[in-house]
Amino acid sequence: MKESLISEAIEPLMDDLAERPFLAGEPILPSRFRWRDAEYRIEAILESWKEYTQGSRQMPEKYLRKHWFHVRVSDGSTMKIYFERHVRSKGTARSRWWLYTVALPER
Repeated sequence: MKESLISEAIEPLMDDLAERPFLAGEPILPSRFRWRDAEYRIEAILESWKEYTQGSRQMPEKYLRKHWFHVRVSDGSTMKIYFERHVRSKGTARSRWWLYTVALPER
């Protein structure tokens, strides 16, 4: 499968939060989301990881920036999505979930 770069915000659909397990400090991965007027259901988490950035020389701590998920969705595609812990700007303040890449299933 060939991945295509997307880098667009997605709308998480969180109607089943009471049924979802979560860990303190971790984002709750939505079971469904909307992108380009289509709805997708996450069928499987293939991989997950965290992205850190290094602080300055004066403050050498690492900062957690993104939570990444490589998932398979209901149409058979695989997608890399991430949750951004800190918003980029006021214009994107509501957009914390992003679709990074899509790989369509081979037919």
